[in-house]
Amino acid sequence: MPKKEEAVKNHNHSHHLKYKICVSGAAETGHCAPDALEKAEIVGREIAKRGLVLVTGATTGIPYWAAKGAKAEGGIVIGISPAVSKLQHIKTYHLPVDYHDLIIYTGFEYSGRNLLLTRSADAAVFLCGRIGTLNEFTDAFEDQKPQGVLLGTGGTTDMLPQIIEEAHRGPGRVIFSKEPADLIDKLVDLIESEENKNGIKGRII
Repeated sequence: MPKKEEAVKNHNHSHHLKYKICVSGAAETGHCAPDALEKAEIVGREIAKRGLVLVTGATTGIPYWAAKGAKAEGGIVIGISPAVSKLQHIKTYHLPVDYHDLIIYTGFEYSGRNLLLTRSADAAVFLCGRIGTLNEFTDAFEDQKPQGVLLGTGGTTDMLPQIIEEAHRGPGRVIFSKEPADLIDKLVDLIESEENKNGIKGRII
């Protein structure tokens, strides 16, 4: 029987952290492009296919359909709720709990939840949005997060190229595409290039 020291030495302690991708978009989607929900589901599928973790605002609409797509591919989905508890999440905010592996109850309402949502992720994807989606975009922009914008889905999201230009703050780390798979591929490449540039690929002890 091997000594304890040998057993520890022979054990592989390396652990690969999965990238977490936030999907942001409108909870109410009546103003969105006709195929916006379908594209949200495809985005969720593409995230899961690549072994990434989907993070959502644990809400309806675009994030919900992204979660549905990710779970259809056997992916992991984490929700960040504005509510203080499951009871408040369901009864007060009227938000769903399905298609998520776990939901973190922040108690910070929507504006506080938005910041935690983007900061908990390695990158963020934006589809058809409203004011809340715009808030999450600017939070991630200020934090210099890699961001992917799926154009053609409607709402404030399709205004982002003009907003970035008119804001005179530079391009940020934002990429654009009209195709979900292409967007996720480019976003992962951006995450990896940023980590390599900053020397933070990961530390294994």
